[in-house]
Amino acid sequence: MGELCKYVDVCISNEEDANDVFGIKSEGTEVTAGELNKAGYKEVAQKLTDRFGFKKVAITLRTSISANDNKWAAMLYENGESYFSKEYLMHIVDRVGGGDSFGGGLIYACLNDYAHRIRSSLQLLQAV
Repeated sequence: MGELCKYVDVCISNEEDANDVFGIKSEGTEVTAGELNKAGYKEVAQKLTDRFGFKKVAITLRTSISANDNKWAAMLYENGESYFSKEYLMHIVDRVGGGDSFGGGLIYACLNDYAHRIRSSLQLLQAV
């Protein structure tokens, strides 16, 4: 996987992928316990950027309340800066596609030069 990453400009990940695929873990975060450490995710994004040269790193952030209720948010890391969305309480009806919807919204925003809106408020992406 690492060999392919040199061709990637925007990395879209979640807290588990960064650890499982690249061995990069957010310290002080335990998803199943509902603990989220924003500074840890900044560190993960920086490490991914340093290792692979990504221009942007987007990470979906999930804290588990129960099997059917989670809190969702997102972070965009670009040029050494991190931007966090507000946190949304989500009742899960179907687990398939949440991350893909986020990724689609991010790709659309990047292709249509909405980067300024992303940095000021990630709410645009969370509405997808």
